[in-house]
Amino acid sequence: MKNSYKIIALFLGLLVSGCDDALTIFPEDSLSTPTFFKTESDFVQAVNGAYVPLRTINNQAKHYLTEMHSDNTYYARNTAFGATEQQEDLADHSVPSDGGITANRWVTETYVEYYKIIARTNQILATVDEANFAEDSKANIKGQALFLRAYSYFDLVQLFGSLPMHLVPVLSREDAALPLSTVEELYAQIILDSRQAVELLPVKSQQQAGRATSGAARTLLANVHIVREEWAAAETLLKEVVNSQEYRLMADYGDAFSGNSENKNNMESIFEVQYKEGAEGLQGNFLYNFLPRPISAQEVGALTSTSNPQPLNGEGNNIPTPDIIEAYEDGDLRKDHSIQYIGLSESFWNNGVYPIIKKYVEPHALHQNHGMNWPIYRYAEVLLFLAESLNEQGKNVEATTYLTQVRARAGLGAATGDLEMAIFNERRVELAFENKRWFDLVRTGRAIEVISQHGQRIVANPNAYYYPVGAAPRGNAFSNITEHYALPASESSLNPNF
Repeated sequence: MKNSYKIIALFLGLLVSGCDDALTIFPEDSLSTPTFFKTESDFVQAVNGAYVPLRTINNQAKHYLTEMHSDNTYYARNTAFGATEQQEDLADHSVPSDGGITANRWVTETYVEYYKIIARTNQILATVDEANFAEDSKANIKGQALFLRAYSYFDLVQLFGSLPMHLVPVLSREDAALPLSTVEELYAQIILDSRQAVELLPVKSQQQAGRATSGAARTLLANVHIVREEWAAAETLLKEVVNSQEYRLMADYGDAFSGNSENKNNMESIFEVQYKEGAEGLQGNFLYNFLPRPISAQEVGALTSTSNPQPLNGEGNNIPTPDIIEAYEDGDLRKDHSIQYIGLSESFWNNGVYPIIKKYVEPHALHQNHGMNWPIYRYAEVLLFLAESLNEQGKNVEATTYLTQVRARAGLGAATGDLEMAIFNERRVELAFENKRWFDLVRTGRAIEVISQHGQRIVANPNAYYYPVGAAPRGNAFSNITEHYALPASESSLNPNF
């Protein structure tokens, strides 16, 4: 019981608001499962806490494992600064591993933060049925917990493959040391959780902004079926999202993204991670992580409009590659909404003019403190998922109608050539810098070939990929191209099963 109290106290002590609800945090020494998980307010606080790790994951870790691990972005070498191997290893597909484990900090952080979500949702799901409050509120909370657990396991299984599958609260060290579940076992649970979430959650128009909805759960479940090539099941779910009339494309591509304080959770948004500018500790700073360096205070201020701009040194990450820039067709309006160029007076690379990710550039008040939300699912992706599902079933004409909706907003006409490749390429530019590219490469079986060719281009012409003249990639660059990451070494000390 002593261990139980400590674990529950730690869990609840980590809870902070994931939305705008005012929360009361009780003293740790008074908390336990029997005393806390009783009222609707308790469970709202608990589910708010389950959203919180999504902020950390998307603010500072996931883009290294997905977008920068693909051919969409790379790092900008700063030869006056020491190596930042943790990020470089991910971009260069040279992550050291031994016996199926790795010490890479970003791999570890992503893994740990997703399991925080899983631990918090497991505690909710283990206790909510016995609580005494309105059934509709209880269903909403339970649905959110199921969605968050399913989404966490879905990202984890795509990144790592086999994993321990925790479905009940961990109350002892022994409980934590589960064997690895197979990919099939994990997907079976993800599908079960997602289906239940679809039934329990309200539609977007009846849900508090920022929380999971039945539309988000349907989109997640459809995404799972697409990864598993279960096209008809995906089609059914995606058409339910389309026919719900809860979503639409924003007229302008740039308006699909949240902005710093306006346009959040708009009609195109199906699910996005909530950030809030200010002193409450809910802010993001991912924009700053995506800037080439060194960059002066004046150059930072010109980009962000902050009142207290500061210079940034180190190494810039998530810089758009020449590959993604070339992927846009002539006349594609999304290019100017997605990429802009800035000049750095102290740069060591060429003339110091770099591309950066524009869709996350938004004026804000204070340095390293902005409130743009991070998009997880947008309605545009539903349309592209639907086009793909239909095309894979031979329904090419119908598939083209959904693809054309996305292209029309971008100022483009109907796609030409092979429809499968047209949809695949459309996903790349429509969803650029939203952490989708690596997953798309893996699920379509293209990852090894595409990244091998990408690596060859970098090694052959490093200056085109932001290396100063005379600088070259490390000798181990692109020496370990695999579809899945090794598991965190720090976790292996707790679990003898890996």
